[in-house]
Amino acid sequence: MAVLAPKATFVAQALMVRSPNQIAWAKLKQHTLAVYGGIVLIVLYVAAAFADLIAPYDFATQFRTKPWHPPSEVHWRHADGKFALPFIYNTVKVRDEAYQAHYVEVSPQNIEYLKLRFGPEFKEAPREYRLRLFPRGDPHKFLGLMTMERRLFGVESTDALNRPAFFLLGSEQLGRDLFSRLLYGARVSLSVGLIGVTITFTLGMLVGGISGYFRGKVDVVLQRLIEMIMLLPGFYIMLALRAALPPDLGTVQTYFAIIFILAFVGWAGLARTTRGLVMSISQNDYVTASRALGVGSLSLIVRHILPQTFSYAIVVASMAIPGYMLGESGLSYLGLGIQEPYSSWGNMLQAAGTGNDIKSHPWVLVPGFMIFITVVAFQFLGDGLRDAFDPKTVLQAKKGAA
Repeated sequence: MAVLAPKATFVAQALMVRSPNQIAWAKLKQHTLAVYGGIVLIVLYVAAAFADLIAPYDFATQFRTKPWHPPSEVHWRHADGKFALPFIYNTVKVRDEAYQAHYVEVSPQNIEYLKLRFGPEFKEAPREYRLRLFPRGDPHKFLGLMTMERRLFGVESTDALNRPAFFLLGSEQLGRDLFSRLLYGARVSLSVGLIGVTITFTLGMLVGGISGYFRGKVDVVLQRLIEMIMLLPGFYIMLALRAALPPDLGTVQTYFAIIFILAFVGWAGLARTTRGLVMSISQNDYVTASRALGVGSLSLIVRHILPQTFSYAIVVASMAIPGYMLGESGLSYLGLGIQEPYSSWGNMLQAAGTGNDIKSHPWVLVPGFMIFITVVAFQFLGDGLRDAFDPKTVLQAKKGAA
């Protein structure tokens, strides 16, 4: 008889008193990439929820004299070289000999050059605009409840005509702050995936559960419907359904229309897989005993059978959310999704429509980079959940500890 080492005995005892969900959680924490992916997603969703506070400006605020402004340069020293709290200078647009536009700071080092370029009419004097925490800015409703004028960071100025702007990631073609629009756009792009998957999985699991439990004619009819939907090319169906809607839909109506379209396209595959799982689970003894006790069919499906498929559903949900995000981004990029002035990561990418735009203003690719980061984070999290909820992996962990 083999004698366990003290450490192995402790691990075996710990695993014996844990539930399957606790073991899955412990295994998920050991999956480094899944943990990093989860942290990234938490940061993104928190930033989206508090976008009104974090964003320096409203998503529609325009600086008409500063289109395609590069990221602002933050200074830490005064003109005399002494250390200073972070500040920026105002900028003005000038054109070089090749008639290419660029921005020059109104700083002591550049003031003579600017006077030479613009002549006597240039009256602006160099001024340092300090970056502050919680300065007054564009009014907003904090969490949709309380009206506030304070933003997390930014600059304050009473000059309404030529006020300085702090562009953390630059500005786009209308002079709107890219970082602010990125945060507001995250609300759309990130929530579409969650709401769409919720609808898809509710519909897919319910239809799949009914089909797998009742079988017979009900199963045949539902499976033929599922097969018809699965045969249709998903992206083209999204385009066709969106084109069939009125073009003058409001932003809120467009938002929910996109969610409905994505959910309509995505539920069939889950229903097919859930059917197979339910057909297997419905053969268990506790299901037969529940029938004998008079438990209703719908109650038996919803309360006793479908919960046994949740571990699979959680994994598939985490892997499916990126698909919904990409679907919304694709529709918005083509001009069929969220419309201006509201932002989503998809319609923000319209500014990167040509190679010349990307070459001249590379910061317009930031929304695409955020889509990439979010999709990768969901993929890492999905891989970790798949390993954590894999029954074979859990059993191997118990067996190895024993």
